[in-house]
Amino acid sequence: MKAILVNDDRSLRWDDVPTAVCGDEDCLVKIEAAALNRADLMQREGDYPPPAGCPEWMGLEIAGTIIEVGKVAAEKSQWKVGDKVCALLGGGGYAEYVNVKYDMLMPVPKNCSMVEAAAIPEAFATAYLNLFIEGNIKEGNTLLMNAGASGLASVIIPMAKAFGVRVITTVLTEEIAENIKHLNADRVVVTTKENISLVLKEELEAGHGVDVAIDCLGGEIMGKCIHYLTHGARWIMIAALAGTKTEIDLKNIYVRNVRIIGSTLRSRTPEVKAHILASLVRDVYPKIEAGLVKPTIHAVLPIQEAEAAHNILYKGKNIGKVVLTV
Repeated sequence: MKAILVNDDRSLRWDDVPTAVCGDEDCLVKIEAAALNRADLMQREGDYPPPAGCPEWMGLEIAGTIIEVGKVAAEKSQWKVGDKVCALLGGGGYAEYVNVKYDMLMPVPKNCSMVEAAAIPEAFATAYLNLFIEGNIKEGNTLLMNAGASGLASVIIPMAKAFGVRVITTVLTEEIAENIKHLNADRVVVTTKENISLVLKEELEAGHGVDVAIDCLGGEIMGKCIHYLTHGARWIMIAALAGTKTEIDLKNIYVRNVRIIGSTLRSRTPEVKAHILASLVRDVYPKIEAGLVKPTIHAVLPIQEAEAAHNILYKGKNIGKVVLTV
């Protein structure tokens, strides 16, 4: 079979690799679409190696058709040959086929295309993890979701809204703010025009401060913003694209009982990931199938153009997810 491999100069090539073999607990999936994530870029740069036992090539979420079911998988699950599925992977999605443990598979939601389904597993599982497990967010709470044009924000914002959460998000320009209007955030802060820390102060003084923040930026502004949260708020760090250093008033943290939580999906055990996926199907799939939450697709390219697809993410040009078709 073929997969996308990384050359010594970090460029990409579509080349032959050993054909995936279906294990006893696995289903073999013929891949139809694979969605991109920033973790793919990090892996390409050598900064985010795949977990032990996973293929060396990138790809954390796919959609496709089951073509073989292992003996144990057949006994412990309802999966059968011909089922349309999407899957959360430790790696290996940029390929023609992939081996997936039966509990890392989800059905394709009834009203989703295969391209849309490929954009669900990693992003929706990350959204669910940080909103409901780490964030313990409730109806009526306020969420701050930084980087509103990101692929993850395109999932988290509508998911939070579908569960009755008020959402504040940040973008760099008025043009981007216009482009994410369909996500229906309650307040979009254009950070080149407004100071987000002052906005959060205003929100807190108005009686609806932030209860949960999901932050992929970090940097200097994080320490300034964290002063203006509700009592008992959770600030969840998932990346630090704007810098890894900040200055925090620690007294503010313990007086307000604010918790700073570091969170990545990829570092979770397979058992925890399986629990998240099962919860996602139970709690969020009804919202997807009712049309309340849906992946935002920015671009679709053939897998042989993975280099061009990566460049969209490198340049920050995407509003929503970029997906490769196989």
